[in-house]
Amino acid sequence: MASFSNLMSTLVLFIIIGCGYAQLEMNFYAKSCPKAENIIKDFVQKQVPKAPNTAAAILRMHFHDCFVRGCDGSVLLNFTSSTGNQTEKQANPNLTLRGFSFIDAVKRLVEAECPGVVSCADIIALVARDAVVVTGGPFWNVPTGRRDGTISNVSEANADIPAPTSNFTRLQQSFAKKGLDLKDLVLLSGAHTIGVSHCSSFSERLYNFTGVFGTQDPSLDSEYADNLKSRKCKSINDNTTIVEMDPGSFKTFDLSYFKLLLKRRGLFQSDAALTTRTTTKTFIEQLVDGPLKEFFDEFAKSMEKMGRVEVKTGSAGEIRKHCAFVNN
Repeated sequence: MASFSNLMSTLVLFIIIGCGYAQLEMNFYAKSCPKAENIIKDFVQKQVPKAPNTAAAILRMHFHDCFVRGCDGSVLLNFTSSTGNQTEKQANPNLTLRGFSFIDAVKRLVEAECPGVVSCADIIALVARDAVVVTGGPFWNVPTGRRDGTISNVSEANADIPAPTSNFTRLQQSFAKKGLDLKDLVLLSGAHTIGVSHCSSFSERLYNFTGVFGTQDPSLDSEYADNLKSRKCKSINDNTTIVEMDPGSFKTFDLSYFKLLLKRRGLFQSDAALTTRTTTKTFIEQLVDGPLKEFFDEFAKSMEKMGRVEVKTGSAGEIRKHCAFVNN
């Protein structure tokens, strides 16, 4: 009898653990909202060509969402006076996030088709993929079934999202915390092949690297640094000028970003950090020497892996009616 009781206890525990790590699945909405993914893809295909930077913006949003409480749409939540809680949107890394209105527009279309069925977390993941494909980038599978989180905390975002000033150790720790390895670190950083950044994200490399004004990061190519200071970020206090993360190729998903890293022309300290260890530098060299398809294939695997980080499924979380607010 005791053994039967122990067996049942073990079985119950297994079921609880299994539910906590429930799997996402392809075409999760096939029966509950069969048109959802096509509605999302059609909207992206019509709108992104009008504003190509949207792809990089939503891809960055997806990354920032997954690194705080998992891929649960918590990055979308607004501050509300009723809770008095500052959300992830107020965190330093997220102050320059864009694309919230785009996600809201997609949500409205999907809600009109199937009210209360498709999560905001899944919408971010699907839009990120579809937008990158529209710009000529890689396709990756997006299994769905994520639920929306109900908690969004500014301090967690400040702590968990890797800063552009991160060194290698900090990057490795941040990714490992989410179950991502050094290969994923390199590949996901490759998303910097598209998009732009504000000077404030890297100006200390140009003007105040050691804490003494006038010092420059010696790991940054001096010619590139001089160009940035003379043509782009003319002051350490410039918070508005935007700079291409992959100069001359920032609208094209290609290997140019990695080639620049090997020339010491990565824009961020976190970019430069990737070449400070033999393991990651060797992998970058392999990518540069290989066909573009290899990067696309490997990037796709890492994106699908990131999209599974700490997801909420089953009865966890909720399906928000409006992405910026938890349900009443």
